[in-house]
Amino acid sequence: MLRFAKLEGTGNDFILINDQDASFPSQDLALVRRLCDRHFGVGSDGLILVQAPKEAGTDFHMEFFNPDGSKSFCGNGSRCAYTFWCRTEGSMEPARFTAIDGVHAAEWQNGLVRVSMRDVAAIEHIDEHTDRVHTGSPHLLVWVDDPEGIDLVAEARAIRYSTLYEKEGINVNFVRWHDGHLEMRTYERGVEAETLSCGTGVTAAALSAMHRGIAQASCEVSTRGGRLRVEAERTALGGFSHVHLSGPVGEVFEGTVHY
Repeated sequence: MLRFAKLEGTGNDFILINDQDASFPSQDLALVRRLCDRHFGVGSDGLILVQAPKEAGTDFHMEFFNPDGSKSFCGNGSRCAYTFWCRTEGSMEPARFTAIDGVHAAEWQNGLVRVSMRDVAAIEHIDEHTDRVHTGSPHLLVWVDDPEGIDLVAEARAIRYSTLYEKEGINVNFVRWHDGHLEMRTYERGVEAETLSCGTGVTAAALSAMHRGIAQASCEVSTRGGRLRVEAERTALGGFSHVHLSGPVGEVFEGTVHY
């Protein structure tokens, strides 16, 4: 029997497992895929193992799996991992943790969970309507008149499975600036579908908006699952540092499953 908790960050939902003793069979990707399956498993946008710290000065390690078993960094997942760690430890103190892309920091701030994201050296400006940004996971930002008017899965898959991106994959985001904030929808690689929210995608969209001069050092972003905030500082070389993502986290349920 495997004990787990289900948490969500603006509709981006995850299976959280306390794996401090490293007992979860993390090499069994078929198990990961089955647990994430919404028909034959628990169902989620990813599975997260909260493990014992792997570096000095950190409090835990987050091992994140996409539903297809691949690994990446996950912004909303990291906010959920920190929330789960707080509940497990009985602490609301700030924490430092490692993930696939390095060390991050997390804290509670006015009832929201705020995590540090990796620095971004540059925004790749492809054309008038398109930017590419790596925020721990690669994202293409497509600026459109209205994300809700897009046949998202069809248009995103045409890009994600194009010759350029078929092998490594890319997350595809459709974005617009409306009433003082960003609105966006995201197709996530690894999930291979639209998700209600994507933390690294929200961060990428906000940095794209800052790069284009639409937003400043702080940016509100609306997704189908809720609203998040991104803060960042421009660097002299055209990139961004001190990048942070903030938003709510909800605890959905907990239980046990045979595996």
